[in-house]
Amino acid sequence: MSDLLERLRGRGWRLTAQRRVVAEVLDSGEHVHLTADEVHGRAAARLPEISRATVYNTLGELVSLGEVLEFSADGRAKRYDPNARHAHQHLVCSGCGSIRDVHIAGDPMGALPESESAGYALEGVEMTFRGLCPDCRAKRGA
Repeated sequence: MSDLLERLRGRGWRLTAQRRVVAEVLDSGEHVHLTADEVHGRAAARLPEISRATVYNTLGELVSLGEVLEFSADGRAKRYDPNARHAHQHLVCSGCGSIRDVHIAGDPMGALPESESAGYALEGVEMTFRGLCPDCRAKRGA
């Protein structure tokens, strides 16, 4: 059983066949950041009767539960990241839009000096690194 499925079962979340297949797609081990349509396509390959609405609703529930992160880069389609348990940032290719998780040294919460916080009680930080992936670099160089 996947890590995500174990956490959901531990929370008492009702695992219907549809919910299970969405969780399995997200936690497939490939660790890619899929769009809702990509999740639906992969889920439908396993469970043909699953509807797009069910996938969207399930993703919304998983985000609300804090089990999946919703991430969007540069106005592109929302993507879903099952790596919600480990602090990380994202590296986005400005060519093809691929996304990778990256882990920076140090605590990003400490990057904002208290004098700059304007009295905010910080709850989190999102940092996105941008650049060209090796494939896009090679295409541009050719």
